[in-house]
Amino acid sequence: MMAITLAEARLGANHMLAHLSDEHFAQLCTKLDRVHLEVKQVLHEPNAPISHVYFPSNAALSNLVFFADGSAVEVGTVGNEGFNAVELLARASAATETCICQVEGHSLRMTARDYLQAIDGPTPLRHVSECYLQAYLSQVSQTAACNRKHMLEARMARWLLITHDRVQGREFTLTQEFLADMLGVHRPSISLIAAAFQDDGIIQYARGHMKILDRTKLEALSCECYTCVRAQFKRVLGAPYG
Repeated sequence: MMAITLAEARLGANHMLAHLSDEHFAQLCTKLDRVHLEVKQVLHEPNAPISHVYFPSNAALSNLVFFADGSAVEVGTVGNEGFNAVELLARASAATETCICQVEGHSLRMTARDYLQAIDGPTPLRHVSECYLQAYLSQVSQTAACNRKHMLEARMARWLLITHDRVQGREFTLTQEFLADMLGVHRPSISLIAAAFQDDGIIQYARGHMKILDRTKLEALSCECYTCVRAQFKRVLGAPYG
């Protein structure tokens, strides 16, 4: 691993780490490196040790639960508002879920061992990590309720908004198959809604390439879960993401 400078770390654009002072952030830089994450790259798996902690910049991660038939459902997402492996805050010896990269991009990274040392005691990193955990748990519970209550069209709009917030641009790579897995539905359902969104001028979508054309319309189609979770992140971290 090659350590990075404070300026390079700040360019990582992770909103949770941005709350650290220059003094405290500089102390972490010797433990951080910048990596590129590929789509479907597995970062950790259930019941296996967590090797690294990732603080995404413009990548987006998914925490998944897999079933006996091989299908998976997303239970939480992570972007530039936070970090993966929140289990480490409880000193867990193994991961509880599968974490994969859902949208490729860059991330800051440190070893799990270094992270545990950096949150040992009432440290600044521990404080911002616990703030993030509060907002993340709100996202997980809101997503569970959303999946039970709201129509697929609204859920898909919410998911696209969350991803749009995180990728630092209007365009990102996303296959219908992957989106169907994230939302726990069959691919034909995603195809129908994506076609309707495209006909309405909301998105442009072809060969796994997504471009948001009209965010205002997308927000109008989304359920209240998007704004609820966004407000929680803004309240505890000042970051309007999640």
